[in-house]
Amino acid sequence: MSLTALDARTALLVVDLQEGTVGLPTVHPAHEIVDRAAELVAAFRSQGLPVVLINVAGGAPGRNELPPSSRALAPNWTELVPQMKAEAGDHVVTKTTWDAFPGTDLYSYLQSRKVTQVVLAGIATSIGVESTARSAYALGYNVALATDAMTDLNAEAHHNAVERIFPMLGETGTTEEIIKLVRGSR
Repeated sequence: MSLTALDARTALLVVDLQEGTVGLPTVHPAHEIVDRAAELVAAFRSQGLPVVLINVAGGAPGRNELPPSSRALAPNWTELVPQMKAEAGDHVVTKTTWDAFPGTDLYSYLQSRKVTQVVLAGIATSIGVESTARSAYALGYNVALATDAMTDLNAEAHHNAVERIFPMLGETGTTEEIIKLVRGSR
């Protein structure tokens, strides 16, 4: 469903815009995704709405079929890109799984601010963004997805998430559409 409205208590969740992830080969230029996310951050801050900056450090335990990474994580892997520098009032969440809810204080933070809707942006569409959006939906939040402020490592995975999964979880819109609604909601 196309984006129709934003709740008065909406928070922005920016997923994994950190040095390590923006350096990966993405479908869309990462600098464009970072720029659009920065526009969203500025709009939410200007309206006094919560901004949550999410990074990932490590991974969840358990076996899978992927080989262990042969690349050691650089010291700045988890450091948010300069455009996502946290300001007073922002909330930073460090996750160890794809999803930003398990094992973090994200849910309690949103509840303490009486948030009823979340807007998501970030990298990677089919991993961190989709996993977090699924949990937000399952937890009862209205979900909106800034589809031009996200990208993936795989074009098919990005397309599947944007065209098939996200419309079942919430509403989708562009950065420009979301910013218009943010500015009009106050």
